[in-house]
Amino acid sequence: MIKPSVIPFVPRQQQETGSQNKKKERRWKFNLQKKSASPRSGDKAAWQAFVQRYQWIALVALIGFLLGRAVMLEGLAPFAAAFFAVVLYTRRELSVWAAAGVIAGSFWAVSSAPAVIIAEIGIIYLLVRALEAYERADLSHAPVVVFTSTLLVRLFVTVMTETTANWLPYVLTAVEAGLSFVLTLLFLHALPVLSRSARRTRLRPEEWVGLMILAASVLTGVVGWSVYGISLEMALSRYAVVLVALAAGPLLGASAGVVAGIILSLSNLDAAAQIGILAFGGLMAGLIRQGGKPAAAFGLLLGTSMLSLYEGQAQAAMSSVWASVAAALLLFATPRKWSESIARYVPGTPDYAQNQQDYAKKVRDLTAERVERFSEVFRQLAGSFRQITYAGETKSHERDFEHFINTVHETNCQSCHKRGLCWDGQFFQTYKLLTDMMSAVEADPDLPSSHLPKPWTRHCVKTPQVLEVLKRQYDLYRHDQHWRRQVQDSRLLVAEQLSGVSQVMDDLVKEIRREAKELGRQEEQIREALEGLGLAIQRIDIISLEEGQVEIEMVHAFRPGYDECRKVIAPLLSDILGESISVRSERVSESGGRWTTVTFGSAKAFEVLTGVAAAAKDGDLLSGDSFSMTELGSGKFAVSISDGMGNGARARLESSAALSMLEQLLQSGINERVAVKSVNSILLLRSPEEMFATVDLALIDLYTAQATLLKIGSTPSFIKRGREVIPIAANNLPIGILQDIEIDVLQVDLQPGDTLIMMTDGVIDAPDHAVNKELWMKRVLQEIGSDDPQELADALLHTALRQFPGGRVRDDMTVVVTKIVRREPEWAAFRWPGLDRLERSRTVS
Repeated sequence: MIKPSVIPFVPRQQQETGSQNKKKERRWKFNLQKKSASPRSGDKAAWQAFVQRYQWIALVALIGFLLGRAVMLEGLAPFAAAFFAVVLYTRRELSVWAAAGVIAGSFWAVSSAPAVIIAEIGIIYLLVRALEAYERADLSHAPVVVFTSTLLVRLFVTVMTETTANWLPYVLTAVEAGLSFVLTLLFLHALPVLSRSARRTRLRPEEWVGLMILAASVLTGVVGWSVYGISLEMALSRYAVVLVALAAGPLLGASAGVVAGIILSLSNLDAAAQIGILAFGGLMAGLIRQGGKPAAAFGLLLGTSMLSLYEGQAQAAMSSVWASVAAALLLFATPRKWSESIARYVPGTPDYAQNQQDYAKKVRDLTAERVERFSEVFRQLAGSFRQITYAGETKSHERDFEHFINTVHETNCQSCHKRGLCWDGQFFQTYKLLTDMMSAVEADPDLPSSHLPKPWTRHCVKTPQVLEVLKRQYDLYRHDQHWRRQVQDSRLLVAEQLSGVSQVMDDLVKEIRREAKELGRQEEQIREALEGLGLAIQRIDIISLEEGQVEIEMVHAFRPGYDECRKVIAPLLSDILGESISVRSERVSESGGRWTTVTFGSAKAFEVLTGVAAAAKDGDLLSGDSFSMTELGSGKFAVSISDGMGNGARARLESSAALSMLEQLLQSGINERVAVKSVNSILLLRSPEEMFATVDLALIDLYTAQATLLKIGSTPSFIKRGREVIPIAANNLPIGILQDIEIDVLQVDLQPGDTLIMMTDGVIDAPDHAVNKELWMKRVLQEIGSDDPQELADALLHTALRQFPGGRVRDDMTVVVTKIVRREPEWAAFRWPGLDRLERSRTVS
């Protein structure tokens, strides 16, 4: 089956005019009218295009000539038809040169049969034209077309030339047709790779095999030629093997030797020993290729000479040595970029790694550009929502006032006998009267007509009727304003969310583009250090080496259990990087393989210990308070506590909903201010009833011990530092009441050993006798001698419960205690003799 990666042939359209059809029919031919004149000497681009075009013409003609001359098994020539068909399907403009080269080569073949080659090419062309006529000229049909043409021609020749009843010629005919079918499949993978201008990061195995078979088939075309007594097929086959070994290593070098030896032995049965000689030469050249061309040439000479000596013939051994020397000379004359071009597609080579990095950088830049474009779209949408909301609010006030005036005029003034006097003669007085009446109705919606000022009744004879109309209209206005406010709040919520998403995308773009330029040397240094300890590391990927944000991923061959990562690798990385490194995660291969992926990262300088104590009102099982403690992905630890309105299940629902939404928004990377405002807007919109909750949020940076405190309607928090107690308070309303809430953000630098105590109002309001409850709480915290967070939380709750006579709890009470301590590495870093500190790249792209 033909792989879908090969570009299919697109048949011609049938609805063209007659002249266009004739032009399309002649497209495969070498069109002299399409020849471009020689470019001017100063036009560099034109010269490059000119050379590139005739370079491919010369290459196709040369390969066709050698494949036309190639013969295997002393009479089979399946290469010519396969090559012409592939060129006809993939590069039709060069098919005439392929045909000319194949036919010319057939005249110089060992078993010359140009008439047979011409007949095969003709039948292939006629079959392709017939398939085009019925719109069936697909690339997958090429092997079948070649098989059919080869079988028909060879079978005709066999029938016409064989006079005896011998079945062997017919078997060879079928074998040749089958070989042409297989070679067509292989050439379909090889030729598009050579002519492809688009950049590829790797070649598939079938493409590698196709290229090797094509190269070995071309070498069969020089069988029988020699220069100064040196066989060309031996010299060129050794040159191809050593070139592949130098670029791709011993594995592909030996594989290339095997393929070349097999193909050459099929064309010359006396060359069967070349399979082992070429394979061993490619293996030796690949094993010492780190020494460059001289080392690879020496490895080839050593490998081929050793096996040639086993033949026991001095002349054959010297011929092999001279062929290897000629191959070495050709290798020294080969431009370096040729081997680099081959190595770029071989996994495990530096050129392949650089090619992969370039491709990844291109994908990364393209991804960052698209994400940045989406971020700008969200930012513009957020601005549009805000602009529409505020602009519409001003216009709605003007329309509402005009609506009041028009309604009063149409309902009462239209049929009044004093209409002309009020609206024509005393317009401004009438307008001011209606404005004052509207203000009075707004202040007192149930305003009776008897309380109206006398000047109003003297000016308007229908004052009671006007007042009733204004009352009805104002009642409708209030309902309308309620739903308008809901819509406005929804728009502002959407604007805030879009703005937050835009900010998250901007941060993502920064993360995508943050990559060190040169990390290969650092990866190799880490690999050498670990291999020096006897650890088998399959792959090392350095994602980031920024101080405090180190991230390294390794794939190793030992299972979790002996804990080599935490005991050996992490301490070693801590020493060579100059900062504490810890294991973030370990993942065993899901397919049951022996590989384990482990991620190392900068160890946090601090860690937190927490304790919680809570009691529900009247001893109920369900408290209206909620709390949350979670570690965010940015190296921050979030501690939050919320007190819902009232008690019981409804209050629990309010507080837990507020904290759940807040936690999800913070984990997604949205700014804490935007997250709190979003939660406030959602609580406003989710229910028409009054529903609010207090929020006390602390974000602790585990790298710097800096705490960001956000308090919305919550009680004061306290920081206990030894015997000192520092209160932290804020004065604002809970969330869910007003749209524009005030958020008090406090930045506090914590120290190791500091304890942050957060509580709901049920705890601090417990003592009725205390005039200054904040001072009472400070004294209680000072008297508690324990530094353990859980013991402190239990002692504080116990003290608060004792303030209620009879043990009756009047409100929900929750205490959350967080203690920050300096992190001690589980395993200390150790110094490995002879290992230098890793040099970090300070320049990032």
